[in-house]
Amino acid sequence: MRARPRLKNPILRTRQPLTPPMPRSRTALGLTAQAAEGRFSLQRCESCGQVQYPPADSCRACLSEELPWTPMSGRGELLAHTTLHHSNDPFYRERLPWRLGLTRLEEGPVVVAHLHRDCPPPPAAVGVTAKLDKAGRGVLVALPADELGDMSTDPRHGEFSCDPEHRKVLVTDGKSRVGQALVRELAAAGAAVIWVGQAEPWKKFAGQDAVEKLPQVTVVPLDLTDERGVKRIGAEIGGRVDILINNAEVHRTQGIADSGGAEMARREMEVNYLGLLRLAQAFGPAMRARGADGGASATAWVNVLSVYALSNYPPQGTYSASKAAALSLSQCLRAEMQDAGIRVVNVFPGPIDEEWNQPLPPPKLAPERLARDIVRGLRDGVEDLFPGDVAREWLARWKDNPKVLERELALESRTA
Repeated sequence: MRARPRLKNPILRTRQPLTPPMPRSRTALGLTAQAAEGRFSLQRCESCGQVQYPPADSCRACLSEELPWTPMSGRGELLAHTTLHHSNDPFYRERLPWRLGLTRLEEGPVVVAHLHRDCPPPPAAVGVTAKLDKAGRGVLVALPADELGDMSTDPRHGEFSCDPEHRKVLVTDGKSRVGQALVRELAAAGAAVIWVGQAEPWKKFAGQDAVEKLPQVTVVPLDLTDERGVKRIGAEIGGRVDILINNAEVHRTQGIADSGGAEMARREMEVNYLGLLRLAQAFGPAMRARGADGGASATAWVNVLSVYALSNYPPQGTYSASKAAALSLSQCLRAEMQDAGIRVVNVFPGPIDEEWNQPLPPPKLAPERLARDIVRGLRDGVEDLFPGDVAREWLARWKDNPKVLERELALESRTA
């Protein structure tokens, strides 16, 4: 269990957010891309089978340039360790002492990893994984072999995570099944305060009584199409929000040629794209300013998008386009939040089991499963989530060849 963070003394000067050193080569950013999706992968040479670290443009054994990123087992042996008590880097100077160690992986390479404080002295078995640091760059972390993935018992390594325990969280839409599942999951995860947005405060939504019975929950008026209203609620609670989860959306099943398509597309863009923009302008500056508040700092911004943002699904064409626009905006938001150490998490679910996906055949993603995956992703400190079988299949097809996926989806829409 993570210790309850101490609140910042309001009398003390607010520190500037600091992040670890960020320069990386384009090749080395491959480790970041893997860690962003929760994978620990290293380069393995297709010609000789050599696994290498640190990343390089060619194999150190045979000079081959065919070096696909391959999942590692994570099992390793700690060979040597040291504890830093001095650093010239401002980020680490505020967090000393800091443990580092040399670990030999089961696959062969010897790597430098951040050591969890509970790792025994060498020689010892450890589990190695890839995490995103405060700057959003991939690093290797060694944990006790029986606690792989658990960062909560070490406050230094807790910075690799965005655990909602003891955090104050805003869920922008409590009316949807996804929103209510998120509220329940966050409450179970130990969130201290959960604000739940309600676009139409003059009438109760189905399930509101059950949501309000949770002791952490406060329902607040929040309509993402109302710029003044978004700014007002941002001024009221923006300086206290640690994690913002934007799940508000308008979802309709129609393509370009459908009757009334332009008007419905406008409504989708008003919420799915412009709503995100209004939130970012109202809450972003306050959350950035709190990026250096230690254990009580703002830590994550979650956007629930759709796997349709990667490649347009013609039967839901205007919805797909609005989510693609939101994805592009979210990438800009990630760049702007990076200096404050706030992680922007994009969630790409496949079809969710809700009213606008009723005509689609299974498999469909249950809202409860989506909520669990989001909370798990926050704990793991990942940057991109693809919950459900459909989302993972689309991602694999998109990575293999985006143009082929586009043509396949067009064909599937004509034969459906």
